[in-house]
Amino acid sequence: MSYALHLLIYLSMYVVLAQSLNLVVGYMGRLNLAHAGFVAVGAYAYALATVVLGWTFLPGLLLAVTLAVALSLLLSLPSWRFRGDFFIMITLVVQALLYGVIHNWTSPGADLGSLANLTNGPFGIAGIPKPAISGIQFDTIGRMAALSVALAGICTALTLRLTSSPWGRLLKCLRDDELALRGLGKDVRRLKVQAFAFCCGLAAVGGVIYASYVSYVDPTTASLDESILLLCMLCVGGMGNFRGPMAGALVLLLLPELLRMTPMPQAVAANVRLMAYGLLLIVIVHFRPQGLAGDYRLE
Repeated sequence: MSYALHLLIYLSMYVVLAQSLNLVVGYMGRLNLAHAGFVAVGAYAYALATVVLGWTFLPGLLLAVTLAVALSLLLSLPSWRFRGDFFIMITLVVQALLYGVIHNWTSPGADLGSLANLTNGPFGIAGIPKPAISGIQFDTIGRMAALSVALAGICTALTLRLTSSPWGRLLKCLRDDELALRGLGKDVRRLKVQAFAFCCGLAAVGGVIYASYVSYVDPTTASLDESILLLCMLCVGGMGNFRGPMAGALVLLLLPELLRMTPMPQAVAANVRLMAYGLLLIVIVHFRPQGLAGDYRLE
């Protein structure tokens, strides 16, 4: 039972992260490789707020989202002028910048949270307390799973409301023909800033779920591998629609767990599972290039 609840918590987190990335990649048409960096921003902001400042869960969550939204300007401002390969390179720069700051902002002997040692470098931040809301302690895996599902449900409802509104249709128009949208008199710059703000704010919520459950964060949270994993969830599930991110998160989270249950010698198990995982992904992408939950297209 604990194993199933553990997977449910991670599934809730990845659903939030995949849906937030889908706002920019699927609906707005901008490939973003810096998403894991903003997940780490949310996780570290929450960790510092609870460990160093002694804040409770909701103020720490609010701080994490606010900081991520503020830093979303690192992506939204360059998007005014650059697109395509140039914008992808900018997201890589932002990803490397955030990872480098988190990994290197430390000084031996300095207190955690000080200007000399804000992130504790490669050692990360441990001892993050379990969430507590209105006197209710989420200190068991069952309660933590309930909190994670609740946060994922709120983020999912918000994302559905945004993407089904006229604002969501403007995002699709921006993806398909930015020049036409400008010709209609729409404020394209403000639309981009809003999309990146929502994207990064929801990414911070995913980071808070991770930090509060694991009680530890380190720079690997901001690695490029995590950003690529989230993009793979969109490719497998389907982007530009509401169902795709959830399908992609479900498949890429459960598939490795199912392969881990296959009986095989330990000496070759890891390599065989990795090869089977890659082969299954290739098959999925080949036969469903629009994603498992993508819209059917007539060729």
